[in-house]
Amino acid sequence: MAKTLIFGHKNPDTDTICSAIAYADLKNKLGVEAEPVRLGDINGETQFALEKFNAELPRFVDEVSKETNEVILVDHNECQQSANDIDQVRVLEVIDHHRIANFETADPLYYRAEPVGCTATILNKMYKENGVEIEPNIAGLMLSAIISDSLLFKSPTCTDQDVAAAKELAEIAGVDAEEYGLAMLKAGADLGDKTASQLISLDAKEFSMGTSKVEIAQVNAIDVNDVLVRKVELEEAITKTIEEKGLQLFLLVVTDILNSNSTALALGSASSKVEEAYNVTLENNTAVLEGVVSRKKQVVPVLTSVFA
Repeated sequence: MAKTLIFGHKNPDTDTICSAIAYADLKNKLGVEAEPVRLGDINGETQFALEKFNAELPRFVDEVSKETNEVILVDHNECQQSANDIDQVRVLEVIDHHRIANFETADPLYYRAEPVGCTATILNKMYKENGVEIEPNIAGLMLSAIISDSLLFKSPTCTDQDVAAAKELAEIAGVDAEEYGLAMLKAGADLGDKTASQLISLDAKEFSMGTSKVEIAQVNAIDVNDVLVRKVELEEAITKTIEEKGLQLFLLVVTDILNSNSTALALGSASSKVEEAYNVTLENNTAVLEGVVSRKKQVVPVLTSVFA
């Protein structure tokens, strides 16, 4: 029997990669042959975490059905965010912390979704429930995932459970969460070597909202102007993506990781939905979104409500 592949969403972020590695570690220790893989290129933040904790980058897989009949999804469930051939394999499990949408299976499965800030927080519980000790390097990766998804505990998605898990994992990993976390986030905010196309796809997810197709990308920056100074080329890349994918809206959220605000760059026939959702006026396709840092909690549900 082929091994079970474990992976997160396309355009993987730190939680997607680190949770796939951690859950594959747990499954293998429980006697299940599993391998973490990825559906896209990683960002600088994730690379920083992998190097810090001496972890191997999961290999890229384009079509999972060519390798296995059984998969496990972490950090996502929506089919358009998953492998292109997800409908050709059996989904054994889902471990996630997002909304549930566009997801169905032919067979029963283990599905665990909790309203916490990070998939790794759920996995921390699962190690305990199975009586398996977390090794220092795995703990470091799980800590990295929580720091990333919670923006160093500043995001409104961050719960007491995430903070408690991070504290435990930092102790196991032997690092100071605040010091390490800031260094990791700064590594992810170094975007100088990225093309416009790379910037808008680094952490982009597609959503169905009403009858519309919406793509929301997010990049973290220490100074949002470092990104917006390239507005013309970003708009060209976004326009091309809208045409290729038939999107009604592409929203790029540039988040200031120090001041916890974001600037939105919105294009598409439904860009006015951003104005309606946040009671702002787009000027040259941009608007400041005060206090908005979380796509999961402050962008997706707010936009979905105005598309209904």
